[in-house]
Amino acid sequence: MSSGNDCRPQTLTKPALSEKEAAELVDRVFGLNVSWLRPLPSYDDQNFHVGVSGNNNGAEGANEYVLKITNSADSWEPELIQAQTQAMMFLSAQGFPSATPYLTKDGSIMSLESGDPGNKKHMVRLLNYLPGTPVAKIAPSAQLLYEIGKLAASLDKALAEKFHHPSVKSLHRGQFIWNLANVPLLEQYIYALGQNKYRAVVEQVIEQFKGKVIPKLSSFRACINHGDFNDYNILVDCSSTSLENPQYRVSGILDFSDMSYGYYVFEVAIAIMYMMIESPDPLGVGGHVLAGFESVVPLTAEERGALFLLVSGRFAQSLVIAAHTALLYPENKEYLMITAKTGWKHLMTMFEMGQEAVEKKWFETAQAYTHRAPA
Repeated sequence: MSSGNDCRPQTLTKPALSEKEAAELVDRVFGLNVSWLRPLPSYDDQNFHVGVSGNNNGAEGANEYVLKITNSADSWEPELIQAQTQAMMFLSAQGFPSATPYLTKDGSIMSLESGDPGNKKHMVRLLNYLPGTPVAKIAPSAQLLYEIGKLAASLDKALAEKFHHPSVKSLHRGQFIWNLANVPLLEQYIYALGQNKYRAVVEQVIEQFKGKVIPKLSSFRACINHGDFNDYNILVDCSSTSLENPQYRVSGILDFSDMSYGYYVFEVAIAIMYMMIESPDPLGVGGHVLAGFESVVPLTAEERGALFLLVSGRFAQSLVIAAHTALLYPENKEYLMITAKTGWKHLMTMFEMGQEAVEKKWFETAQAYTHRAPA
């Protein structure tokens, strides 16, 4: 869901290559013969699922890829895209299910190309395709929610402790609108909501965030965040043959374009928020995700105390920025507003219940895991 290092999403230009142009791009830049190609949904980049019939250079390898054409704003930050791609390669080498790039004909992991109708330049990468079903398409069990929380913590811990590529400094993205520390920046986009009860709740979230979270940031433990552990960016496959009680395991982690320096508690809050979206018991998922996360990185009292407002803040970010971006790209409104279908209801319910009651539910569920193995 990246919108550039600039805090103004309207400055980006989403790529608009035709399928024919995209196929020609794959041939010209990567030397692969495209046998079929179809668009994939995206927020502000352009993605295609690509099948190849054979490699022009005779190399062995997978025959399905994802062509990622980055928006024009982010494309002018090659070091940032380099950091994201190197992180994916590092995590794959560490055993995490992340994609890796197919090199260009000149041996690079990415290439700056022109070719859309506006002749803008866009950074282009070809990543190996990760098969699987998005978590959004299944009913995740308590066990899977626990594993997702555990994975989020393990990923952040690995990046914080072992990822030392020179490009990593580009992940200090001070004004990046999707960094959870930047909830107050939503004030400049809140107009997109109009005047209604939803806007009033978002204004309340922003004010409480400024008063209760921002002053505590210095006490949180810093790390590198994936930043978008959402229910479409986590893929699963079925590890059992039972139709009545299928067991799933995580098979893929997608979209590293929101990576930035942040805090461990940010990642668990983001994961909780997105796991709530499609759940029939949205307020119940947080404790399972939290338990998994804390099995790797236990939160401090200060971090736990901010969790309610951090989850609320991520709801506000997703809902406000989606409304703003949908005004700019009405043709992409259906994809942009996925979270809004249930997100407003969940955010309103959280505020109606209040922080104390919601946290009690989360913390009691998480506490139960200390007395038993995950179900």
